[in-house]
Formats: sequence, structure tokens, C-alpha cells
Amino acid sequence: MSTQTLPDVDAVVVGAGFAGLRTIHELRQLGLSMQVFEAGTDVGGTWYWNRYPEARTDTESWGYCLFFDRELYETWDWPERFPGQADVLAYLQHVADKHDMRKEIRFNTRVSGAWFDEATNLWTVRTEDGNELRSRFLITGLGWLGVAYKPPFPGADTFEGETYVTSQWPHEPVDFTGKRVAVIGTGATGIQTITGVARVAEHLTVFQRTPNYVLPSRNHALSEFQRTALKRDYDTIAKKTREHVFAFPMDAAGRLGSELSDEELEKVLERGWETGGFRYIFETVDDMLVDQRTNDAASEFVRRKIRTIVHDPETAELLCPTSHPIGGKRPPLGSFYYETYNRPNVSLVSVREDPIKEITPAGLRTGTAEYEFDVIIYATGFDAITGPLTNMNVHGTADRSLGEEWAGNARMHLGLTAAGYPNMFAILGPQAPFASHPPVIEAQVELTGKLIKHALDTGSERVEATEEATQGWSDLCDLILDATLIPQGMGDRPWFLGANVPGKKPSALCYLGGMAGYGAEVAKEVESGFPGYRFS
Repeated sequence: MSTQTLPDVDAVVVGAGFAGLRTIHELRQLGLSMQVFEAGTDVGGTWYWNRYPEARTDTESWGYCLFFDRELYETWDWPERFPGQADVLAYLQHVADKHDMRKEIRFNTRVSGAWFDEATNLWTVRTEDGNELRSRFLITGLGWLGVAYKPPFPGADTFEGETYVTSQWPHEPVDFTGKRVAVIGTGATGIQTITGVARVAEHLTVFQRTPNYVLPSRNHALSEFQRTALKRDYDTIAKKTREHVFAFPMDAAGRLGSELSDEELEKVLERGWETGGFRYIFETVDDMLVDQRTNDAASEFVRRKIRTIVHDPETAELLCPTSHPIGGKRPPLGSFYYETYNRPNVSLVSVREDPIKEITPAGLRTGTAEYEFDVIIYATGFDAITGPLTNMNVHGTADRSLGEEWAGNARMHLGLTAAGYPNMFAILGPQAPFASHPPVIEAQVELTGKLIKHALDTGSERVEATEEATQGWSDLCDLILDATLIPQGMGDRPWFLGANVPGKKPSALCYLGGMAGYGAEVAKEVESGFPGYRFS
């Protein structure tokens, strides 16, 4: 008489940020048991780890949230247009507390590997403390920015001052008063860090490889009247985030730059610049990322603003992006970023032609100069999108290694599932929509719930994306990417294409067809009875 191996829980969930918390709610609706593993000591995910100075969202607060609980939306008060790290963390802690989610989570526990057993159709998940757990389903909510990329500069361990990495910032405050500080990197995290540290450091030296188109955030506190109106407009805001191309609570511009005269285009760009945030890109024209003339005008507009704001002409030119179109790298938002370079205690060093050669005990050395510092801050980005999953050591059927397979090309059907990895769902996996994350997370968690329910309803022990569907979705991501101007910026190593990490093969790691387009693809999959999946 044969015996059946039973799971310890129905599902293991990895991560307790936006994705993990939303998944807890979804699994509860299905009546499934679960164990959530979280490496941190509290919920928050990205917003738990990224505590660097001035860390802030670049999505407006009323769209950077979960919509599954209307009461939650209507009772939470965001203090600012673009909330800071502490406010987002407090929001996620409130979500967990309101829905009593902490009882499902084992904190301070990092997953070190996961293996699928074809004989039992179960996942074995191992943690760094040596424990193992078996589950029918494996759901990861690791986010895109969970693995820091710290360039392997020679001599990094010899530096005698303080060293910090933006994504691994300590809980206790760091005092920069009276110190000589270096910030290496001018991506989104670097730009936010720079504006904060510059105010208190004795001197700040910024090492920039590639200048960015930094858009003004125009951040401001939300009044009681604004918060009341936002709560009243819940339905409208939720609908906008589902339908906007990048899941922002905005309306489409309703005009094409290609159809505007130079004077008309200048006026709408000026209006977008003054409005602030990503509205410069998405509420000005609808073709900025696909029409060359429009993109050229929008790019030159930002360069003119830089030259107007920054007093020193040489510094201004170093800050002007010229080697990629606006949108070729994800534009960061800044609060008086360019104005920071007018401070007498801030210097800008370009390492594009004169790269950093080594870290020394006293500071660092480029090819032509040496610098001494008390503090070095690495704001050098992430092994984004694929890094969190490849670092988790996942093995599918026939002991295939996800890390090895993705060394060539990362593919996931609908950015969620992959052939050869049954019963595994990667929220915000490679080739998920390139958009504001919370709305994407909700869409993918709901799809995960539908797939699991269909498996349970049909008595299936396995649900797996087909190879044809996985490849077909990857081909679609390639096709859409190639229809934009974004590949023109490949030489500047955009992280969302995997080009920022040496040795990592650049590819279409995101679906660029928009949130509404993604919703239509998901609806087609569900309404057609999941043709891209094999249930067995």
C-alpha cells in the first residue's frame, strides 16, 4: 500500500512587503494554510531595507497603495504627495496590523533554497537556519530591488573610514556633520541621498558615471481637504491606476507631440515640468517614448533647465544627459537636486572617462586623481529584477536551476510563472509590467489566486506555464521594447534591462505594453480557460 507525502502547509510565501502582505489576504480567501518567511525583523520589504537619507517614493501616495480593502484606503492618511520611507513603512505595518497578518510571518528568516519534487509535486523550502518546510505552492514576493550591486572596486576592504550601501542602511541614525563624504552613483537612490547629505556634510563629492534626466517632484504636504477628496475619489483613482500605461493615478495626455508645433510642444512641456513628478512624461504627450522628434524636444527641454538652474557652466554640462533619450533610463525624481550643485560644499566628478580605479585606506583613486574621505556611500544600484530570485537558489523539474537558465535569458509567462517550475508564482518576476509596483502586485496576486483556485477545483496537483506560452510572452516583451526609443540608451546600462551589472546579459526584462495592456492579456488568459498553462 503506497503512502502519500503531505505538505506541511499549502503555500510558502517569501517576503513580507507589498507582495507578501497582499498574498496573505489572497490565500486566506482560498482557505489555504501558509507560512511566510521574511529576512527582516518587520514587514515592509523594499521599504524596510532602504532607509537611506531622503528615501522617498516617486509615485504619488494615493496610487502607491493597495486597493483590496476600501476601508483601509479611506481611513489611512498620507502626509505628503510623495511619501518618505518611514511613511510607506508605517502604512505597510498598518496593513499587517489591521488584517492580523503577522501571525503568518516568521521574521528574521532568510530562504536559502527551494526544490521541486516531481514524485510528490511538493516544494521543499530551506531556510538559512537549517529548517525545511514542504508546501504545495511556492509564492515569492521578493520585488525587483532586493539585491544590491556593489562594484568590486579593488581595495574596498582597506578603507579606514565609514562605508555605507544605500540599500543596506543601518537602523540607527548616521551623522555626517563635519565629515568629508563621497557618494558613488547618481541613480534614484544616489540622487535622494545626495540632496540630504549635502545639507550637513563638511564637503560632499559626487562621483557620476551617467547623468540622468532628474524631474522635479514638486512634493508638498497634503492638507485635510486634499486627503478628504482623495478618499472620496477611491473608485476613480483605483480605475486610473489599472488603466494608466505605467499604473499611475493619472489621465493620459490625449495629445501627440508629433502633431504639435514646436511652440505648442514647448508650452505643454513647461506645464508638465511645473506640475512635477512623472506628469512631465505622461500628462504632456502620449508619444514621448516612441516619437523621436518629441523625445528630442523633451530631452533638450530638461537640459535647458539644468543649464538655467546650475550656476557653474562646466558642472551644468556634466549634469546634462546626452547619450540616451529621456526614458532610456528610468528618470528619477528630485527635490532641488540640481540646486544642490550650487552649494559651496558640493563637488561633482565625472568618472565616465576617468573611472574609479581603487578604494584606498584614505579614500579613492581615479585614473588621474586621489581623494580623501571620512565616509564613502555606495549608491550603485541593484542586480535588479532577476537578482532576488537567482540568489534564492530555486530548482524546478529535473533539478533544473533557475539561476543557470536565466544566465542566458530570463523568461516568465505574464511575468509570473515559468515552464519547468510547477506551482511556483513569482510576484513581480521578470517580464512583469514596468509600472508602479503596488497595482502590478495586486493584478498578479489576483491572477495567482485564480490559477490556484482552478487547480483546486479541477483536482490538479500541478499548474505550470507551458514552454510555448513562456516563450511567446518573452517574444512579445522583445517586440514592444524594440518599438520604443528605449534601446537607444543601452550604452548607458539601464537597470531595468539588466545592463547595469557586468556579465549580465541585457534583455527585455519588463513588459512595456502598459498596465491596461497587461490587464487585457490577463483577462484573455483567464476567460479562455488558461490556455498558457498545463494542469495535471
